Amino acid sequence: MRREAKVMLVAACVFASGCSQLERLTIVRPSAARGEYTKIASTYDVSGSSTRGRDTDVTQLLMSASHFYQAGDLAQSQGMAQRALKSDPRSGDAHTLLGAIADARGDGVAAGKHYGKAAEIAPKTGIYANNYGTWLCSNGRAAESLDWFDAAVADPAYPTRGMALANAGKCARQAGQPDRAEANWRQALTLEPGNVPALSGMAALQFSRHQYLEARAFTERWLTAAPVDADGLSLAIQVEQKLGDNAAASRYLSRLQAIPSGSGPAPRTQ
Repeated sequence: MRREAKVMLVAACVFASGCSQLERLTIVRPSAARGEYTKIASTYDVSGSSTRGRDTDVTQLLMSASHFYQAGDLAQSQGMAQRALKSDPRSGDAHTLLGAIADARGDGVAAGKHYGKAAEIAPKTGIYANNYGTWLCSNGRAAESLDWFDAAVADPAYPTRGMALANAGKCARQAGQPDRAEANWRQALTLEPGNVPALSGMAALQFSRHQYLEARAFTERWLTAAPVDADGLSLAIQVEQKLGDNAAASRYLSRLQAIPSGSGPAPRTQ
């Protein structure tokens, strides 16, 4: 019996958390755009020409379903993804796409079931583990999510370990584990020095600890990577006020006010 690689239809989308949190969670969304396919280890064995043909059909269905998803046609996308799942009940990709569709429709319960099923089918597959961990964390189960992020990071085929580490840091802090959050964010920054979720997390964490010079350093790096990030500018104002540099705070305020209305939160006063 021969193990083959499958094509995972995915693309990264970042969701901003609430203004008071600053850190971001990232989930992996389906995409059929050119160049956005990631080869991963197979989630099941295939044997014989008829099975390989079925696998090809499932992949083609998922590619079409993903195109419809990207075009905003959720009904067509769901129909094709369900056909793929009927053909292969152990398709983690199909469950991932159906979870994303449910998310887009505001049905978090259904989304969680699909993300959880994909993770159950292939618990060591980083993309599935990251998605389920993200869903758990976003639904009040932050402590439970951490093992799934560990699984994502442990997958040698997972191409965006920095994403999972940034998510783990956010959720660890939410779970009341700031030391673990810091360790995860520092790991993420070792892999990706410009990782904005990790930089924002570290900046907010150091600010909460009254380590204002450290908070300034991380905020400056954050704003180098994302110069018009309203959350970053808002925190920078607060950091400079705490350090007594009102001129710097004023400069950051001017930058924040230059952002078009509705693009971010208003600065918080001290």
